[in-house]
Amino acid sequence: MIKKSLISLIYEAASIQRWNDHIRPWTGFTELDKQAHKMFYAYVLAKCEGENVDMIKLIEGGIFEFFHRIVLTDIKPPIYHKLVEEKGYQIDNWVLSELSEHMEGIGGNFFNRMEKYFREKEYSALEKQILKAAHYHASNWEFKIIYPMNTETFGIEQVKQEMAQGLAACDTFTGFRYFAGSEYLQQFLSLIGKLRYQQRWSKAVRMPQTFVMGHMLVVAILSYFMTLELDSPCRKRLENNFFAGLFHDLPEVLTRDIVSPVKNSVKGLDSIISEIENEQMKEVIYPLLPPPWHSQIEYYTQNEFDSKVIDNNEILIVTSDIINEHYNKDRFNPIDGQIIRCCDHLSAYIEAYMSLSYGIKSEQMLSGYTHLKQRYENKTAGGINFGKLFDYFVL
Repeated sequence: MIKKSLISLIYEAASIQRWNDHIRPWTGFTELDKQAHKMFYAYVLAKCEGENVDMIKLIEGGIFEFFHRIVLTDIKPPIYHKLVEEKGYQIDNWVLSELSEHMEGIGGNFFNRMEKYFREKEYSALEKQILKAAHYHASNWEFKIIYPMNTETFGIEQVKQEMAQGLAACDTFTGFRYFAGSEYLQQFLSLIGKLRYQQRWSKAVRMPQTFVMGHMLVVAILSYFMTLELDSPCRKRLENNFFAGLFHDLPEVLTRDIVSPVKNSVKGLDSIISEIENEQMKEVIYPLLPPPWHSQIEYYTQNEFDSKVIDNNEILIVTSDIINEHYNKDRFNPIDGQIIRCCDHLSAYIEAYMSLSYGIKSEQMLSGYTHLKQRYENKTAGGINFGKLFDYFVL
């Protein structure tokens, strides 16, 4: 079972400010939000590249690099790259030693693969190229926003040149060129970037602030770790649970966050909201994506908290326990919506817990914390003891 210390480490990224020696927006420019945006870029670049990409290696590589970056905190990119170039092996070993204790509870030999990722150059070679390109694209998205604010800042033109050179150096796989030539895909990822500005718990003062984009990555990572807890999960289940977690709030880029009390205030309102979200997805999102991608995105975002499989080309709503018993095979394309929902609630619960533990209290925070704590006492889903995870964070 994942340790409390590792979950807490994930949330440290919400406090690491990016570009903090430049004038910048105060929303959505944390390391957590950047890493989330990076994984959306990685997904699109991988889809552009095609079947040669190992999606499990891509997901895990993104998670490995995420924790690597948290440990090294906010080192300026030129210094970071110089350190890696000259002392990369020693730095990687130090980062791995720092993370080893936190990672002890992760199943499926996860940490062994992390060691392999950083110590063996040829391991996940294509996936590393994709993640590098995703990193530069996500950073460049930020830079294009802050550049007009910093034209008088010392060294800004050098940063611009380094950003352009970094992107050019990523032109090492076919999917990079396909993406570079697609204005629609670039618009899609720019649209998704708006989720970096959408504040969570918008009516409550709390600390640290988190935004929808970063929350989506937290849910994706937690869902992946929880799936590793299952008995020999199939590869599609691992892949789907990560990306379904990452995409679960995608419609909010069109509707913004409609909080649960509003959805539940009128009988049938939640289904009307879902219909509006689906219509907006068809009108705005899908035209930006190649048609062959639509069915997968729809599978991830519709009824996102239902556990489901595909059998004989028909989507079946089941439970995660039933997936364990009958559908834990790639050909059924399983998604554990129940597990993703529990991770979604765990993320909200931790956000409330952190703010309350810092002494920043509000009725909304206290109500959310208390409600979720009671709801998840001794709760399991798919055989996973979520009650234990919620018990980690008790005031």
